[in-house]
This record gives sequence, structure tokens and C-alpha cells, in this order.
Amino acid sequence: MRYPILAAGLLAVTPASAQDLPILTVYTYDSFVADWGPGPAIEAAFEVTCACDLQFIAAGDGAALLGRVRLEGSRSDADVVLGLDTNLIAAAHETGLFVPHGIETPGLDMPVEWSDANFLPYDWGYFAFVHNVDQENIPTDFRTLAASDTTIVIQDPRSSTPGLGLLMWVKAAYGDEAPAIWEALADNVVTVTPGWSEAYGLFLEGEADMVLSYTTSPAYHLIAEEDSSKAAAPFTEGHYLQVEVAGKLASSDQPVLASTFLDFMLTDAFQTVIPTTNWMYPAVIPEVGLPDGFETLVQPSQALLLSPEAAAAARDGALDEWLTALSR
Repeated sequence: MRYPILAAGLLAVTPASAQDLPILTVYTYDSFVADWGPGPAIEAAFEVTCACDLQFIAAGDGAALLGRVRLEGSRSDADVVLGLDTNLIAAAHETGLFVPHGIETPGLDMPVEWSDANFLPYDWGYFAFVHNVDQENIPTDFRTLAASDTTIVIQDPRSSTPGLGLLMWVKAAYGDEAPAIWEALADNVVTVTPGWSEAYGLFLEGEADMVLSYTTSPAYHLIAEEDSSKAAAPFTEGHYLQVEVAGKLASSDQPVLASTFLDFMLTDAFQTVIPTTNWMYPAVIPEVGLPDGFETLVQPSQALLLSPEAAAAARDGALDEWLTALSR
């Protein structure tokens, strides 16, 4: 009878102890914190080591994250922002809200070198249009797509990192011809959603032939659902690369804990979770390697990427071109 009494005593003190734990608040995008996303597993793994309460706060898609933090300024509750990408880094630097991470990065397994002082990468992937494998006459470039009657769902570049990535993809591939590409693509677009989750859901419901997503998206269906019916269309122009990053806010009231989380982000405990929950390539290949099924994914013939500075310089013009084309 001593064990139940001991257990009761432990239950009496545990809630009070939990209340005393420091809280680390991480703003991220909606799909990251979903039950099927990486958030729950990463939260559990980090809390084992940190003696803290890690709280992920869903704050919209990637571009919306930066807008929220910019609006909140030094009053933000966030300690870390996770889910920006290379197209947003320059704008994030300009806010003055982020501070250097001070972490020596391990060997990163990415197609590009990394040296940013404020932002650390945690995964990467290539944007692509995903379709059903039984679809006929799959477009293999933007011109062919625009000339076809193929319908697509895309995301809003003002709120979504994939949406902004699509603008940069067209701009990197076509330069001054980008307005003409968008004008030709406009009648293929069924709808524009605020974020990735809404767009992909519409595609799965059969609302469009293709959806802007990633070359890694078919891995989800193959591995999690044992469904090989989805594929990414390889485009001859190449595919635009997305590197997703996290950074620490200067206003954090847990700066040491925030740095500890960023350091943890590049360990096996975090990186092993990424391929089969966020369905992207990990920034550091874990010891177990990539899951079976990733070897079947499309490998772009060319990787397209604008530097953070070039992406920032191109953003407003590319957005105007997109808005003009889709408003006609």
C-alpha cells in the first residue's frame, strides 16, 4: 500500500513543478503543429532534455509569420520563429528583430552553402506541381502548362512561402518574360489559397489537376498511405529551391533556451523527424539516412535559387506582375 501513497504524493507536486518550468514559445506555420506534422514529436523530444515547456504557436503560413512578428515587434511573445525561408531572410534582417544565433553549424547536407549569422536551416526541398499519375499529357514546363487546359491550385505569395516561391521560380526561370508567363497561366488557376494546407486539400478533393507543392510530397502518399498514385512533374526549366530556417528574436525572455533549441534543431533527434512528418529533406542527414521511398522522388535537372538579397529586390515587381495577370 506504500506505492499508491507515493504515487499520490507525486501527483500532488507534479503540477506545481510543471508551472515552474520556463516556457519557450516558437511561432511556426500551421502544418508544422498539426497532429501529423513534426511539432508534437519535436516538442516531446526537446522537453526530455530542456527541463522546459516548449509551446509551438501556429501563426499562419511562412510569409504570414514574418508579418505577425513585424506587427508585434519587441512586444512579441515569441522566442523563436521557425518557418521563414531564403525568400524572406532579407526582409527579416531589415526588421532588426532577430539576433545572431552564435551556433557553429555542423556539416549541412544541402545543395547550397550556408553562412547566415541570424538564421539556421532545418530542412529544404524543391517546389513542384503535384498530380495524379493517371493524368494524361503532364506539362513539363511553364509554357506547356500555360498552353494546356490543365487546372492548378496555388498559394498567395503575400501569406505563403510556397506562393512566394512560385513567383521566384518563374522570375528565376524567365526573367523579363515573367509577366507574359503569368498572363498565359492566369486561366489555369482555379483558386489561390492563403496557405499550403488549403491548396493541397483542394487538390486531394479533385478541385484541380495539379497543386503547387514539393517534389517530396509524393513521398507522403507512398510511405504514410502506401499510395503511389501521386507524382511531381519534372520541369525542364529546373525547380526552385526552398531552404526553411529558424531564428531567435532579440526580445526573447529566454535567450539561452532559444539558443539551446536552435542547436537542438540540427541534431538527430530533430532531423530524423523531418522527412516523414514535414516531408522535406533534412538539413543534416540523420544517422539512419533517408526513409525508403525518397529514392523514387524527382531529381531536378537544375536547381534555381535567388540570393536573399536578389529575392527581396525582385519581390515587389514579381508580386505586381502576378496581381496584374490574375486580376484580368
